[in-house]
Amino acid sequence: QVQLVESGGGLVQAGGSLRLSCAAFGRTFSSYAMGWFRQAPGKEREFVATQSRGGAATYYADSVKGRFTISRDNAKNTVYLQMNSLKPEDTAVYFCAASPLSASVTTAGWNYWGQGTQVTVSS
Repeated sequence: QVQLVESGGGLVQAGGSLRLSCAAFGRTFSSYAMGWFRQAPGKEREFVATQSRGGAATYYADSVKGRFTISRDNAKNTVYLQMNSLKPEDTAVYFCAASPLSASVTTAGWNYWGQGTQVTVSS
């Protein structure tokens, strides 16, 4: 079992930055692919960014490419999402996910999910 706890969400003006954190508790963190997804009101949960188990490969949604960065600190069992140049359309609940297999750009295949953290970007 892996427990995931997100933090770092909040209210920010357009153009601002936030850094989300996801602390993992349980099995060996470094052996898991990690991902970030988001869900806006009335919309389906969508892919934001993922990082492979070894951390060598990262993938981003086109909508966040160049603005968001996923990274991990295996010593702290934590994955981060640095979000810069935020836009009102980035407003959503952001979820952290973990998988013992390969990273996926869909919600399928992710075994563990956090409870989410709200990000609100004002115009």
